[in-house]
Amino acid sequence: MFSKKFRNFLLFGCIAAMFAAVGYWNISPERFLDKLPVKVEDTAIDWYATNTHTLQYLPDGKLQYEMTSDKAEHLKATDVTLVTKPDLNMFRGTEFPWHVTSERGEVNPDGTQVELIDSVRIKRTDEKNRDTLITSTRMTVFPQQQYAQTEQPVRIDGAGGVSTGVGMKAYLKESRIHLQSNVRGQYEAR
Repeated sequence: MFSKKFRNFLLFGCIAAMFAAVGYWNISPERFLDKLPVKVEDTAIDWYATNTHTLQYLPDGKLQYEMTSDKAEHLKATDVTLVTKPDLNMFRGTEFPWHVTSERGEVNPDGTQVELIDSVRIKRTDEKNRDTLITSTRMTVFPQQQYAQTEQPVRIDGAGGVSTGVGMKAYLKESRIHLQSNVRGQYEAR
């Protein structure tokens, strides 16, 4: 009935139609459109917490630092955590901690650096009940190294007087503070 030529034509026609259908399904027009990469907004917050309380211990089990804050917000794009009213006690394994506070803070992704912003105060009372208070508008604290630094104006109240300067490097473990420039001091004579 059907010629061999017509059957081959019909068979190849069906196979071609199937390839065309599969090809159209795999090569849809949307595949050729430029897909823009999804950009995460720099200020997009992926999690937050309120009334936070963090404890960090030294390898020997002694308390290294304790930090609380009113609020912590994690920025997804930069992996930085913003903290409101950070309050940090750096114990250094001793019972006389350095008490660090500010209005705001930014903690880097691995927690090794805290940028304190606005009304920064670092205070310590030693074993002889002597107070040392360091104030500035901005300061970077490295809790694991027990080190703080700033390029901003600094005021130090303690040891019977007041010292001011611009820029500071504070080695908190050794209770050693270096003012960088414009250093002025006023002390009481005893």
